[in-house]
Amino acid sequence: MIILITALALLTLIISSVVMFISSILAKKTSMDREKNSPFECGFDPKGSARLPFSLRFFLIAVIFLIFDVEITLLLPIAPIMSMCNIQSWTFTSVFFLIILLIGLYHEWNQGALEWTE
Repeated sequence: MIILITALALLTLIISSVVMFISSILAKKTSMDREKNSPFECGFDPKGSARLPFSLRFFLIAVIFLIFDVEITLLLPIAPIMSMCNIQSWTFTSVFFLIILLIGLYHEWNQGALEWTE
């Protein structure tokens, strides 16, 4: 049985490697033109760099927002399931989850991740 699984895994690896190799050969662009590789601005040459500096602080705040947004979606079902389960286990689970969230919030606040300006 293990030999069959190993053989199938090896066959899958070989087939996927061959397909990836063939696709990389067929997908190569032969002409690397400067005009095709430059950003397009209404037919004119670009005036500045296409890469703008990005605020790392803004990115960190956005990631923290997404994390707390997902946590809110995990908190929403807590109230409707209260009548379906044991009140002690519901209370313990809810309080434990909220404590974990508050510890995470305190840690981010303590590290200064929630301050927009320095």
